[in-house]
Amino acid sequence: MRIARFQDSAGTAHYGTPIDEVSARRLEGDIYEGLCETDDTISASKWLAPVPAVNIFGIGLNYRAHAEETGAQIPENPILFMKPTSAVIGPSDPIILPACCERGPEVDYEAELAVVIGRPAKDVSAAQALDYVLGYSCSNDVSARRWQKHGGARQWVRGKSFDTFCPFGPVLVTADEILDPQVLDVRCLLNGETMQNGNTSDMIFTVAELIAHLSRDTTLLPGTLILTGTPPGVGFARKPPVYLADGDLVSVEIEGIGTLENPVRNATG
Repeated sequence: MRIARFQDSAGTAHYGTPIDEVSARRLEGDIYEGLCETDDTISASKWLAPVPAVNIFGIGLNYRAHAEETGAQIPENPILFMKPTSAVIGPSDPIILPACCERGPEVDYEAELAVVIGRPAKDVSAAQALDYVLGYSCSNDVSARRWQKHGGARQWVRGKSFDTFCPFGPVLVTADEILDPQVLDVRCLLNGETMQNGNTSDMIFTVAELIAHLSRDTTLLPGTLILTGTPPGVGFARKPPVYLADGDLVSVEIEGIGTLENPVRNATG
């Protein structure tokens, strides 16, 4: 099932199966307990992120080719950071370049496969881990590089936590439709030009291994969002570097899921 979340003209949020760019067939029920189709077709005034995230875990340097392009060693364990839920935006929402990035362009794109946990997961094995996945989506781990590397006391969180720095969507594809998350093409386009082009088979730690690692003595709640790393081609590793600018359009494409598009805008105040 392909699940979208959207607002109608009155501002009420619904889950639905997209019909086209402006309408969906309404789903009723609870997304974690089960949704069923109705006969109601509703116009969507605004598309939202597919689920409200309760926690967001990000994984750094999880593609071999990306680690190589940055000159980093292949990590022995997953590199973990977190994003606040206030960073989440949906499809077509603008990525806002922070006013505090005063030393020149630094905001970068990172196309990533997003995993949504569907039921409480604690101390699960890698063999069991995919049974806890509700579904998969596209995400963009937007990162302010100077803040990431120098403005957060060597912690990555600050540079990845600004408002609008977690685009997510446009739909959630349920796990039964993606039997193997390690065979998916992942691309990022900037103004129509391909910047990243990889495959989840290049992940150092698989989706199942990440869930097993994160759930050790830690409960992953339903609605937990895991950003699983990015393929090579990020802006800061290019020569010359490429950073996001006002007026840009960033697209994340993942095989079997769809395309997440977000414009880029300067902060206005």
